[in-house]
Amino acid sequence: MSNLKEKILSSFLAFENEKDIDSYVHSIRSKAIKKFESEGFPTKKLEGWKYTSLKRTLKYDYKLFPSQKDIIDFKDIQDYLINDIESYKIVFVNGKYYSNLSETTHEGMDICILSSALTQSKYDLVIENYFDKISKKDGITSLNTAFSHEGAYIHIPKNIQVDKPIQILHFSTGENESLMFQPRNLIVVDENSQVEIIERYQSITNNNVLVNSVSEIYVNKKSNVKHYKIQNDKKSSSLIDNTFVSQEHSSSYNLHTFSFGGDLTRNNLNIFQNDQRIESTINGITIIDDEQHVDHNTLIHHKEPNCTSHQDYKGIYGGRSVGVFNGRVLVEKEAQKTNAFQANNNVLISDKASINTKPQLEIFADDVRCSHGCTIGQLDNNALFYLRSRGIPEKEATALMMFGFANKVLTSVQNQEIKSMINKIIASKLAVKIGFDL
Repeated sequence: MSNLKEKILSSFLAFENEKDIDSYVHSIRSKAIKKFESEGFPTKKLEGWKYTSLKRTLKYDYKLFPSQKDIIDFKDIQDYLINDIESYKIVFVNGKYYSNLSETTHEGMDICILSSALTQSKYDLVIENYFDKISKKDGITSLNTAFSHEGAYIHIPKNIQVDKPIQILHFSTGENESLMFQPRNLIVVDENSQVEIIERYQSITNNNVLVNSVSEIYVNKKSNVKHYKIQNDKKSSSLIDNTFVSQEHSSSYNLHTFSFGGDLTRNNLNIFQNDQRIESTINGITIIDDEQHVDHNTLIHHKEPNCTSHQDYKGIYGGRSVGVFNGRVLVEKEAQKTNAFQANNNVLISDKASINTKPQLEIFADDVRCSHGCTIGQLDNNALFYLRSRGIPEKEATALMMFGFANKVLTSVQNQEIKSMINKIIASKLAVKIGFDL
Protein backbone atom coordinates (compact mmCIF):
# COMPACT_ATOMS: atom_id res chain seq x y z
CA MET A 1 0.00 0.00 0.00
CA SER A 2 2.79 2.42 0.89
CA ASN A 3 4.59 1.63 -2.38
CA LEU A 4 1.45 2.49 -4.34
CA LYS A 5 1.03 5.74 -2.42
CA GLU A 6 4.62 6.75 -3.16
CA LYS A 7 4.14 5.87 -6.81
CA ILE A 8 1.06 8.08 -6.96
CA LEU A 9 2.76 11.02 -5.26
CA SER A 10 5.80 10.83 -7.52
CA SER A 11 3.56 10.73 -10.61
CA PHE A 12 1.56 13.84 -9.74
CA LEU A 13 3.99 16.51 -10.96
CA ALA A 14 4.46 14.79 -14.31
CA PHE A 15 0.67 14.49 -14.65
CA GLU A 16 0.14 18.18 -13.86
CA ASN A 17 2.80 19.31 -16.31
CA GLU A 18 1.10 17.45 -19.16
CA LYS A 19 -2.31 19.04 -18.66
CA ASP A 20 -3.40 22.37 -20.11
CA ILE A 21 -5.42 23.77 -17.20
CA ASP A 22 -6.00 27.16 -15.64
CA SER A 23 -4.69 28.29 -12.28
CA TYR A 24 -8.09 27.71 -10.63
CA VAL A 25 -8.10 23.97 -11.33
CA HIS A 26 -4.36 23.73 -10.69
CA SER A 27 -4.88 25.12 -7.18
CA ILE A 28 -7.63 22.59 -6.48
CA ARG A 29 -5.46 19.70 -7.63
CA SER A 30 -2.45 20.86 -5.62
CA LYS A 31 -4.48 21.06 -2.41
CA ALA A 32 -6.01 17.65 -3.14
CA ILE A 33 -2.66 15.86 -3.56
CA LYS A 34 -1.49 17.32 -0.25
CA LYS A 35 -4.65 15.99 1.39
CA PHE A 36 -4.04 12.54 -0.06
CA GLU A 37 -0.40 12.68 1.02
CA SER A 38 -1.58 13.47 4.56
CA GLU A 39 -4.41 10.92 4.81
CA GLY A 40 -3.52 8.25 2.25
CA PHE A 41 -5.90 5.40 1.54
CA PRO A 42 -8.64 4.70 4.11
CA THR A 43 -8.09 1.86 6.58
CA LYS A 44 -10.30 -0.10 8.95
CA LYS A 45 -9.22 2.23 11.75
CA LEU A 46 -11.73 4.73 10.34
CA GLU A 47 -15.26 4.19 11.62
CA GLY A 48 -16.76 4.45 8.14
CA TRP A 49 -14.39 1.77 6.84
CA LYS A 50 -14.60 -0.56 9.83
CA TYR A 51 -15.87 -3.52 7.81
CA THR A 52 -14.08 -2.88 4.52
CA SER A 53 -10.36 -3.37 4.04
CA LEU A 54 -8.49 -2.19 0.95
CA LYS A 55 -5.42 -4.24 1.81
CA ARG A 56 -6.14 -6.97 -0.74
CA THR A 57 -7.16 -4.43 -3.39
CA LEU A 58 -4.05 -2.25 -3.03
CA LYS A 59 -1.46 -5.03 -3.20
CA TYR A 60 -1.09 -4.80 -6.99
CA ASP A 61 1.44 -2.64 -8.84
CA TYR A 62 -1.12 -0.55 -10.67
CA LYS A 63 -0.16 1.36 -13.76
CA LEU A 64 -1.60 4.87 -13.49
CA PHE A 65 -1.37 5.93 -17.13
CA PRO A 66 -1.84 3.21 -19.79
CA SER A 67 0.62 3.84 -22.58
CA GLN A 68 -1.66 3.16 -25.52
CA LYS A 69 -5.27 3.43 -26.53
CA ASP A 70 -6.46 -0.10 -27.23
CA ILE A 71 -8.57 -0.54 -30.32
CA ILE A 72 -12.05 -1.82 -29.56
CA ASP A 73 -15.15 -2.05 -31.72
CA PHE A 74 -18.85 -1.87 -31.04
CA LYS A 75 -19.04 -5.67 -30.93
CA ASP A 76 -16.66 -5.65 -27.94
CA ILE A 77 -18.98 -3.54 -25.81
CA GLN A 78 -22.47 -4.16 -27.16
CA ASP A 79 -23.37 -6.63 -24.41
CA TYR A 80 -22.82 -3.89 -21.82
CA LEU A 81 -24.98 -1.28 -23.54
CA ILE A 82 -28.70 -0.84 -23.32
CA ASN A 83 -29.28 -1.16 -27.05
CA ASP A 84 -33.07 -1.27 -27.09
CA ILE A 85 -33.32 2.50 -26.59
CA GLU A 86 -31.98 5.56 -28.34
CA SER A 87 -29.44 7.21 -26.06
CA TYR A 88 -26.54 9.60 -25.84
CA LYS A 89 -23.32 7.73 -25.11
CA ILE A 90 -20.08 8.92 -23.54
CA VAL A 91 -17.58 6.06 -23.89
CA PHE A 92 -14.12 5.87 -22.32
CA VAL A 93 -11.50 3.15 -22.81
CA ASN A 94 -8.67 2.97 -20.29
CA GLY A 95 -9.55 6.43 -19.08
CA LYS A 96 -9.49 8.02 -22.55
CA TYR A 97 -12.46 9.30 -24.52
CA TYR A 98 -13.50 7.07 -27.42
CA SER A 99 -15.33 9.30 -29.92
CA ASN A 100 -16.19 6.69 -32.56
CA LEU A 101 -18.36 4.77 -30.06
CA SER A 102 -19.88 7.87 -28.46
CA GLU A 103 -22.83 10.06 -29.28
CA THR A 104 -22.57 13.50 -27.67
CA THR A 105 -24.18 16.87 -28.31
CA HIS A 106 -23.83 20.63 -27.83
CA GLU A 107 -27.23 21.47 -29.30
CA GLY A 108 -29.08 23.33 -26.56
CA MET A 109 -27.13 21.44 -23.86
CA ASP A 110 -23.67 20.05 -23.23
CA ILE A 111 -23.30 16.27 -23.13
CA CYS A 112 -19.58 15.83 -23.61
CA ILE A 113 -16.31 15.25 -21.72
CA LEU A 114 -14.70 16.87 -18.70
CA SER A 115 -11.31 17.43 -20.33
CA SER A 116 -12.94 19.88 -22.74
CA ALA A 117 -14.71 21.71 -19.92
CA LEU A 118 -11.48 22.03 -17.93
CA THR A 119 -9.49 23.49 -20.84
CA GLN A 120 -11.93 25.70 -22.76
CA SER A 121 -12.79 29.15 -21.46
CA LYS A 122 -16.47 28.98 -22.46
CA TYR A 123 -17.01 26.49 -19.62
CA ASP A 124 -15.16 28.53 -16.97
CA LEU A 125 -18.29 29.83 -15.22
CA VAL A 126 -19.76 26.36 -14.69
CA ILE A 127 -16.42 24.92 -13.59
CA GLU A 128 -15.81 27.69 -11.08
CA ASN A 129 -19.35 27.44 -9.68
CA TYR A 130 -19.60 23.67 -9.45
CA PHE A 131 -16.33 21.74 -9.81
CA ASP A 132 -15.12 20.28 -6.49
CA LYS A 133 -17.71 22.20 -4.49
CA ILE A 134 -19.53 19.30 -2.80
CA SER A 135 -17.09 16.38 -2.97
CA LYS A 136 -15.76 15.24 0.38
CA LYS A 137 -12.18 16.23 1.16
CA ASP A 138 -11.03 12.85 2.48
CA GLY A 139 -8.02 10.91 1.23
CA ILE A 140 -9.69 8.72 -1.39
CA THR A 141 -11.79 11.50 -2.92
CA SER A 142 -8.84 13.91 -2.87
CA LEU A 143 -6.82 11.34 -4.80
CA ASN A 144 -9.40 11.48 -7.57
CA THR A 145 -9.49 15.29 -7.48
CA ALA A 146 -5.71 15.51 -7.78
CA PHE A 147 -5.75 13.41 -10.96
CA SER A 148 -9.14 14.51 -12.29
CA HIS A 149 -8.96 15.09 -16.01
CA GLU A 150 -11.43 12.92 -17.86
CA GLY A 151 -15.00 11.79 -17.42
CA ALA A 152 -18.49 12.94 -18.31
CA TYR A 153 -19.42 16.62 -18.40
CA ILE A 154 -23.17 17.16 -18.55
CA HIS A 155 -24.85 20.56 -18.31
CA ILE A 156 -28.59 20.70 -18.94
CA PRO A 157 -29.80 24.32 -19.09
CA LYS A 158 -33.12 25.59 -17.73
CA ASN A 159 -36.47 24.11 -18.88
CA ILE A 160 -35.12 21.19 -20.91
CA GLN A 161 -36.34 17.61 -20.81
CA VAL A 162 -33.53 15.58 -22.33
CA ASP A 163 -35.08 13.54 -25.13
CA LYS A 164 -33.22 10.29 -24.43
CA PRO A 165 -31.12 8.72 -21.66
CA ILE A 166 -27.39 9.34 -21.30
CA GLN A 167 -25.12 6.31 -20.95
CA ILE A 168 -21.74 6.94 -19.27
CA LEU A 169 -19.53 3.93 -19.97
CA HIS A 170 -15.97 3.34 -18.75
CA PHE A 171 -14.21 0.27 -20.16
CA SER A 172 -10.81 -1.13 -19.23
CA THR A 173 -8.67 -3.44 -21.36
CA GLY A 174 -5.19 -4.98 -21.30
CA GLU A 175 -3.95 -8.46 -20.55
CA ASN A 176 -1.02 -8.35 -18.15
CA GLU A 177 -0.68 -4.98 -16.44
CA SER A 178 -2.75 -3.88 -13.47
CA LEU A 179 -4.52 -0.57 -14.09
CA MET A 180 -5.86 2.22 -11.87
CA PHE A 181 -8.21 4.96 -13.07
CA GLN A 182 -9.62 8.18 -11.59
CA PRO A 183 -12.78 9.04 -13.61
CA ARG A 184 -14.47 12.34 -12.73
CA ASN A 185 -18.06 13.20 -13.68
CA LEU A 186 -19.64 16.65 -13.35
CA ILE A 187 -23.40 16.81 -13.90
CA VAL A 188 -25.34 20.08 -13.59
CA VAL A 189 -29.10 20.09 -14.18
CA ASP A 190 -30.59 23.58 -14.16
CA GLU A 191 -34.06 24.69 -13.03
CA ASN A 192 -37.09 22.72 -14.22
CA SER A 193 -35.08 20.29 -16.35
CA GLN A 194 -35.11 16.50 -16.48
CA VAL A 195 -32.52 13.86 -17.38
CA GLU A 196 -31.96 10.11 -17.10
CA ILE A 197 -28.41 8.79 -16.61
CA ILE A 198 -27.07 5.23 -16.80
CA GLU A 199 -23.55 4.68 -15.45
CA ARG A 200 -21.32 1.63 -15.79
CA TYR A 201 -17.67 0.66 -15.22
CA GLN A 202 -16.67 -2.54 -16.98
CA SER A 203 -13.53 -4.59 -17.58
CA ILE A 204 -13.34 -6.38 -20.91
CA THR A 205 -10.26 -8.44 -20.01
CA ASN A 206 -9.14 -10.18 -16.83
CA ASN A 207 -6.27 -8.01 -15.61
CA ASN A 208 -6.57 -6.38 -12.19
CA VAL A 209 -8.30 -3.00 -12.29
CA LEU A 210 -9.06 -0.44 -9.59
CA VAL A 211 -11.46 2.40 -10.41
CA ASN A 212 -11.71 5.33 -7.98
CA SER A 213 -14.49 7.50 -9.38
CA VAL A 214 -16.07 10.75 -8.22
CA SER A 215 -19.35 12.21 -9.47
CA GLU A 216 -20.70 15.60 -8.48
CA ILE A 217 -24.38 16.02 -9.36
CA TYR A 218 -26.29 19.28 -8.98
CA VAL A 219 -30.08 18.96 -9.07
CA ASN A 220 -31.33 22.52 -9.19
CA LYS A 221 -34.78 23.99 -8.46
CA LYS A 222 -37.71 21.88 -9.75
CA SER A 223 -35.38 19.59 -11.71
CA ASN A 224 -35.61 15.81 -11.89
CA VAL A 225 -32.73 13.32 -12.20
CA LYS A 226 -33.12 9.57 -12.59
CA HIS A 227 -29.81 7.78 -12.13
CA TYR A 228 -28.90 4.10 -12.56
CA LYS A 229 -25.60 2.46 -11.60
CA ILE A 230 -24.97 -1.02 -13.05
CA GLN A 231 -22.10 -2.74 -11.23
CA ASN A 232 -21.52 -6.19 -12.68
CA ASP A 233 -17.78 -6.30 -13.30
CA LYS A 234 -15.32 -9.19 -13.37
CA LYS A 235 -13.85 -10.59 -10.16
CA SER A 236 -10.44 -9.12 -11.02
CA SER A 237 -11.85 -5.58 -10.77
CA SER A 238 -12.62 -3.29 -7.85
CA LEU A 239 -14.61 -0.07 -7.71
CA ILE A 240 -14.70 2.78 -5.21
CA ASP A 241 -17.60 4.95 -6.30
CA ASN A 242 -17.96 8.37 -4.65
CA THR A 243 -21.17 10.21 -5.54
CA PHE A 244 -22.18 13.62 -4.17
CA VAL A 245 -25.60 15.11 -4.87
CA SER A 246 -26.72 18.67 -4.10
CA GLN A 247 -30.48 19.31 -4.33
CA GLU A 248 -32.39 22.57 -4.41
CA HIS A 249 -36.05 23.56 -3.88
CA SER A 250 -38.70 21.12 -5.19
CA SER A 251 -36.15 18.90 -6.92
CA SER A 252 -36.19 15.12 -7.23
CA TYR A 253 -33.25 12.70 -7.34
CA ASN A 254 -33.88 8.98 -7.84
CA LEU A 255 -30.98 6.50 -7.79
CA HIS A 256 -30.94 2.73 -8.30
CA THR A 257 -27.68 0.88 -7.63
CA PHE A 258 -27.35 -2.70 -8.89
CA SER A 259 -24.27 -4.40 -7.41
CA PHE A 260 -23.70 -7.86 -8.86
CA GLY A 261 -19.99 -8.21 -9.62
CA GLY A 262 -16.42 -7.22 -8.98
CA ASP A 263 -13.97 -8.22 -6.27
CA LEU A 264 -14.63 -5.22 -4.04
CA THR A 265 -17.29 -2.55 -4.53
CA ARG A 266 -17.58 0.44 -2.22
CA ASN A 267 -20.40 2.93 -2.85
CA ASN A 268 -20.02 6.23 -1.00
CA LEU A 269 -23.23 8.20 -1.57
CA ASN A 270 -23.86 11.64 -0.05
CA ILE A 271 -27.06 13.60 -0.70
CA PHE A 272 -27.52 17.15 0.58
CA GLN A 273 -31.04 18.60 0.70
CA ASN A 274 -30.50 22.35 0.72
CA ASP A 275 -34.07 23.67 0.55
CA GLN A 276 -37.75 22.69 0.95
CA ARG A 277 -40.02 20.28 -0.97
CA ILE A 278 -37.15 18.02 -1.98
CA GLU A 279 -37.48 14.29 -2.70
CA SER A 280 -34.56 11.83 -2.58
CA THR A 281 -34.98 8.13 -3.36
CA ILE A 282 -32.09 5.67 -3.28
CA ASN A 283 -32.68 1.97 -3.82
CA GLY A 284 -30.24 -0.89 -4.27
CA ILE A 285 -30.00 -4.60 -5.02
CA THR A 286 -26.87 -6.60 -4.20
CA ILE A 287 -26.36 -10.24 -5.27
CA ILE A 288 -22.84 -11.60 -4.79
CA ASP A 289 -21.05 -14.87 -4.01
CA ASP A 290 -17.56 -16.39 -3.72
CA GLU A 291 -15.40 -13.91 -1.77
CA GLN A 292 -16.91 -10.76 -3.24
CA HIS A 293 -17.38 -7.71 -1.05
CA VAL A 294 -19.96 -4.91 -1.48
CA ASP A 295 -20.19 -1.94 0.89
CA HIS A 296 -22.95 0.69 0.66
CA ASN A 297 -22.17 3.80 2.71
CA THR A 298 -24.93 6.41 2.42
CA LEU A 299 -25.80 9.81 3.86
CA ILE A 300 -28.96 11.84 3.32
CA HIS A 301 -28.64 15.22 4.98
CA HIS A 302 -31.97 16.97 5.63
CA LYS A 303 -31.24 20.66 6.20
CA GLU A 304 -34.64 22.32 5.60
CA PRO A 305 -38.32 21.51 6.37
CA ASN A 306 -40.95 19.63 4.34
CA CYS A 307 -38.67 17.16 2.56
CA THR A 308 -38.76 13.40 2.06
CA SER A 309 -36.22 10.64 1.59
CA HIS A 310 -36.62 6.94 0.92
CA GLN A 311 -33.95 4.22 1.08
CA ASP A 312 -34.58 0.57 0.29
CA TYR A 313 -31.54 -1.73 -0.05
CA LYS A 314 -31.83 -5.50 -0.48
CA GLY A 315 -28.97 -7.99 -0.48
CA ILE A 316 -28.54 -11.68 -1.33
CA TYR A 317 -25.22 -13.17 -0.24
CA GLY A 318 -23.74 -16.55 -1.11
CA GLY A 319 -20.37 -18.29 -0.86
CA ARG A 320 -17.97 -16.42 1.42
CA SER A 321 -19.22 -13.02 0.30
CA VAL A 322 -19.43 -10.03 2.63
CA GLY A 323 -21.98 -7.26 2.56
CA VAL A 324 -21.89 -3.94 4.39
CA PHE A 325 -24.65 -1.36 4.74
CA ASN A 326 -23.97 1.83 6.66
CA GLY A 327 -26.89 4.16 6.06
CA ARG A 328 -27.11 7.50 7.82
CA VAL A 329 -30.02 9.95 7.82
CA LEU A 330 -29.22 13.32 9.40
CA VAL A 331 -32.14 15.64 10.22
CA GLU A 332 -31.16 19.13 11.32
CA LYS A 333 -33.13 21.13 13.90
CA GLU A 334 -34.57 23.35 11.16
CA ALA A 335 -35.77 20.35 9.10
CA GLN A 336 -39.27 20.06 10.60
CA LYS A 337 -41.91 17.96 8.79
CA THR A 338 -39.21 15.65 7.42
CA ASN A 339 -40.44 12.25 6.24
CA ALA A 340 -37.56 9.77 6.06
CA PHE A 341 -37.68 6.00 5.52
CA GLN A 342 -34.72 3.64 5.54
CA ALA A 343 -34.66 -0.16 5.21
CA ASN A 344 -31.96 -2.76 4.63
CA ASN A 345 -33.13 -6.35 4.17
CA ASN A 346 -30.72 -9.22 3.56
CA VAL A 347 -30.82 -12.94 2.80
CA LEU A 348 -27.84 -15.23 3.45
CA ILE A 349 -27.92 -18.29 1.20
CA SER A 350 -24.62 -19.64 2.55
CA ASP A 351 -23.60 -20.25 6.14
CA LYS A 352 -20.21 -18.67 5.31
CA ALA A 353 -21.60 -15.41 3.93
CA SER A 354 -21.96 -12.41 6.21
CA ILE A 355 -23.57 -8.99 6.38
CA ASN A 356 -22.72 -6.02 8.60
CA THR A 357 -25.59 -3.56 8.67
CA LYS A 358 -25.95 -0.29 10.56
CA PRO A 359 -28.93 1.92 9.69
CA GLN A 360 -28.71 5.23 11.54
CA LEU A 361 -31.07 8.10 12.28
CA GLU A 362 -29.70 11.31 13.77
CA ILE A 363 -32.68 13.58 14.44
CA PHE A 364 -32.48 17.07 15.93
CA ALA A 365 -36.01 18.16 14.91
CA ASP A 366 -39.12 17.29 16.93
CA ASP A 367 -41.85 17.22 14.25
CA VAL A 368 -40.78 14.45 11.88
CA ARG A 369 -41.81 11.03 10.58
CA CYS A 370 -38.66 8.91 10.42
CA SER A 371 -38.23 5.15 10.49
CA HIS A 372 -35.43 2.70 9.87
CA GLY A 373 -34.77 -0.99 10.20
CA CYS A 374 -32.86 -3.97 8.94
CA THR A 375 -33.37 -7.72 8.66
CA ILE A 376 -30.96 -10.60 8.15
CA GLY A 377 -32.32 -14.06 7.46
CA GLN A 378 -32.57 -17.05 5.16
CA LEU A 379 -35.09 -18.15 2.58
CA ASP A 380 -38.42 -19.37 3.95
CA ASN A 381 -38.21 -23.18 3.95
CA ASN A 382 -42.01 -23.53 4.04
CA ALA A 383 -42.41 -21.35 0.96
CA LEU A 384 -39.60 -23.26 -0.77
CA PHE A 385 -41.29 -26.58 0.08
CA TYR A 386 -44.60 -25.28 -1.29
CA LEU A 387 -43.03 -24.37 -4.64
CA ARG A 388 -41.22 -27.69 -4.88
CA SER A 389 -44.42 -29.57 -4.09
CA ARG A 390 -45.92 -27.94 -7.18
CA GLY A 391 -43.24 -29.53 -9.35
CA ILE A 392 -40.79 -26.64 -9.50
CA PRO A 393 -37.14 -27.80 -9.21
CA GLU A 394 -35.22 -26.54 -6.19
CA LYS A 395 -32.92 -24.22 -8.12
CA GLU A 396 -35.81 -22.57 -10.01
CA ALA A 397 -37.89 -22.36 -6.82
CA THR A 398 -35.02 -20.66 -5.01
CA ALA A 399 -34.60 -18.23 -7.90
CA LEU A 400 -38.31 -17.39 -7.89
CA MET A 401 -38.14 -16.58 -4.20
CA MET A 402 -35.10 -14.38 -4.72
CA PHE A 403 -36.81 -12.57 -7.58
CA GLY A 404 -39.76 -11.99 -5.29
CA PHE A 405 -37.45 -10.66 -2.60
CA ALA A 406 -35.91 -8.14 -5.02
CA ASN A 407 -39.21 -7.30 -6.70
CA LYS A 408 -40.05 -4.27 -4.54
CA VAL A 409 -36.91 -2.48 -5.65
CA LEU A 410 -37.29 -3.48 -9.30
CA THR A 411 -40.89 -2.30 -9.49
CA SER A 412 -39.69 1.26 -8.88
CA VAL A 413 -37.55 1.13 -12.06
CA GLN A 414 -39.60 2.97 -14.67
CA ASN A 415 -37.26 2.39 -17.59
CA GLN A 416 -38.38 -0.97 -18.97
CA GLU A 417 -35.17 -1.60 -20.95
CA ILE A 418 -33.06 -1.18 -17.81
CA LYS A 419 -35.47 -3.36 -15.88
CA SER A 420 -35.21 -6.09 -18.52
CA MET A 421 -31.40 -5.96 -18.44
CA ILE A 422 -31.34 -6.26 -14.63
CA ASN A 423 -33.73 -9.22 -14.76
CA LYS A 424 -31.38 -10.98 -17.18
CA ILE A 425 -28.35 -10.26 -14.99
CA ILE A 426 -30.14 -11.63 -11.91
CA ALA A 427 -31.16 -14.76 -13.82
CA SER A 428 -27.55 -15.22 -14.91
CA LYS A 429 -26.29 -14.74 -11.34
CA LEU A 430 -28.73 -17.39 -10.13
CA ALA A 431 -27.91 -19.70 -13.07
CA VAL A 432 -31.54 -20.22 -14.04
CA LYS A 433 -33.83 -19.29 -16.90
CA ILE A 434 -36.61 -16.89 -16.03
CA GLY A 435 -39.38 -16.78 -18.59
CA PHE A 436 -40.98 -13.56 -17.43
CA ASP A 437 -40.23 -9.99 -16.45
CA LEU A 438 -40.97 -8.66 -12.99
